[in-house]
Amino acid sequence: MSAPTDILAIEHENLLPAALIERALLDKEGQLTSCGALAVETGKRTERYPLDRFIVNEPSTSDTIDWSLFSQPFSSHQFDELWSRVSNYLAERDTYSSELHVGQDLEHYLPMLLKTETAWHNMAGQTLFIRPERFNPKSKEVWSILHAANFDCDSQRDGTHSEGVVIINFARRKVLLAGVHYAGEIKKAIFVVQNFLLPEKDVLPLHCAANADAEGAVCLFLGASGAGKTTLSADPERLLIGDDEHGWGEGTVFNLEAGCYAKCLNLSESSHPEIFQAIRFGALIENVVIDPETRLADYSDARLTDNSRACYPLSHIDQIFCPITASEPKTIIFLCRDLNGVLPAVARLSREAAAYHFLAGYSTHNHPEGNADGKIETVFSACFSAPFLPRPATLYADLFMQRLDEHDTQVYLVNTGCYGGSAGNGGQPISLALTRRILDAIHSGEILAAETNALQPLNLTIPTRLEGIDTALLDPRLAWPDASIYEQAAGAIAEQFVVNFQQYSVDNRIINAGPLGQTTLLRAP
Repeated sequence: MSAPTDILAIEHENLLPAALIERALLDKEGQLTSCGALAVETGKRTERYPLDRFIVNEPSTSDTIDWSLFSQPFSSHQFDELWSRVSNYLAERDTYSSELHVGQDLEHYLPMLLKTETAWHNMAGQTLFIRPERFNPKSKEVWSILHAANFDCDSQRDGTHSEGVVIINFARRKVLLAGVHYAGEIKKAIFVVQNFLLPEKDVLPLHCAANADAEGAVCLFLGASGAGKTTLSADPERLLIGDDEHGWGEGTVFNLEAGCYAKCLNLSESSHPEIFQAIRFGALIENVVIDPETRLADYSDARLTDNSRACYPLSHIDQIFCPITASEPKTIIFLCRDLNGVLPAVARLSREAAAYHFLAGYSTHNHPEGNADGKIETVFSACFSAPFLPRPATLYADLFMQRLDEHDTQVYLVNTGCYGGSAGNGGQPISLALTRRILDAIHSGEILAAETNALQPLNLTIPTRLEGIDTALLDPRLAWPDASIYEQAAGAIAEQFVVNFQQYSVDNRIINAGPLGQTTLLRAP
């Protein structure tokens, strides 16, 4: 861990991406690929470790934090000691610092100084966040981010759970990342910060992608990781605002970032042309297998991880929304990757149903390999963002409903998972082409003119017909080999919704707008 003491350490300030790439190559942090992107590997940590993230427990914010497994308390004294220890460690090494903004809105941006041990992590920060022409024009208080990728924490000495840690100190405006290489830890730590700060300004932070049509009509795509936000928002017929994190305030939607961080397992030019073409010089790819001779990236090879990533600036996308901020959304789409195969391809949501499904945040995951029964894991992530919410989820839900009340936004649920059965048990994947056709029907208003049916026990309103789409995809009961088997499967999922939602104390009209399990009793408004 020690560095030579007879060599003066240099802090490289605000290097441009080309210079950072050059430094990364000189220091053997990565390699150039055939397309010009910088390829890096992150070791054993190829995804976020939520249980290694902490928030400093101090008097000024303690009562406002929703302490949980995702927001674990860390002592102020231990934080100061570890910050000092990491600062001393970095002082003996060449480092890279950048002055950046989080948030495109000139009123709600967050100024931050990012200092990293490695050139490529500083490049990731510059790519994902905003390099302003003028730093901090409103003279706001600056946040300091220390990132020491190769510093190994000692859990007994430092009070951490492992060698890696992410700690947020709201009172000191500091974020410490040590012993972690995965770039997603940087972006999500800052997202947690904005999730704490923005609601105080009547701005709703959202884990969502956003795009707009040529007239500026905005669509937000909310969903858990892997549901399709990045892919579906990169639409050649629309203008991309951003792929992952946005703020929704009175009269405005704005990107918190200036880059994209896309999953790239099985990425291809034919199915994801905008993303594929964005991966060039100035972009970086994480944990992608590279041919040692040709330097070609093999996006189908998951030997390093199935969570390989591409990080590229928005400027690498041709169809970009040019104004700094957009108007309030005309449409919101909840993307639910339902591998159980019970959700319809699309459903219209009332205001109350939208509030219900926003709080529920339903999605599914395949169980880890080796589980003989192939069971699918149902996941409920409040606001499609539970790991990043430092405040109680109902606070964000209240702000979401306030925004809906103030603006005539249509909300839809779209299934990007399976139909006709569960994955591995007769279920077929819903194709990207079909989902894009559904989005076209939403954007054009065709879906608003369609007749509808009620889908029970999920309590959803589904269109009976959309041009070019099989009715069996619109009504999942028709796609399953036996309607009674569907009803049994859907009933089991509805019951999971009901049990999960018991943790929330909300208006009965919202509860009644959700799925109806066997234990559900409709409550008076």
